[in-house]
Amino acid sequence: MNKSEIRQKIFQKRKVNNLKKKIKINFNSILKCLKKKRIKGKNLGGYYPYNYEIDAMQILEKFEKKDYSISLPKIKKNFRMDFYSWSSGDPLILNKYGIPEPISNLICYPDILLVPLVAYDKYLNRIGYGGGFYDRYIKRLKKRKKIITIGLAYSFQKVKKVTINNYDIKLDFIITEKD
Repeated sequence: MNKSEIRQKIFQKRKVNNLKKKIKINFNSILKCLKKKRIKGKNLGGYYPYNYEIDAMQILEKFEKKDYSISLPKIKKNFRMDFYSWSSGDPLILNKYGIPEPISNLICYPDILLVPLVAYDKYLNRIGYGGGFYDRYIKRLKKRKKIITIGLAYSFQKVKKVTINNYDIKLDFIITEKD
């Protein structure tokens, strides 16, 4: 199966499973990853769930209560994105894809990045939506500082093998509801 076929298959599974029940990620699983990598920084980049992705909002709120600075992405021209300061009480505005973004103009550079994904394999490779936004951003951010990338997914999004190219960035961890 090519990436496009995998995307279609997983989108359908995600919608069906999401409508059945609200599956959640264990917050402590994320904390274990941070301990393993000994990340000291408290800047966390998250995402607003879209198209039946794992809902990261409760996770972001828990990190905020632990005094982490939270940021969410804003899509820019030329398939770029940056992360902007956001707090759970702050308003959001819909971008051209229908995804809520912060209204803040304060750019943040996360130490920890929660990454949505469509599919993944046991080698920590991921398939996104195909625009390369996260791969470009992670590559750019890693030139600036040491970061940890954590993909959030449903266990049924795992595939045997993700075909990768030179632009694809492997994640540090992928956490599912079973971890």
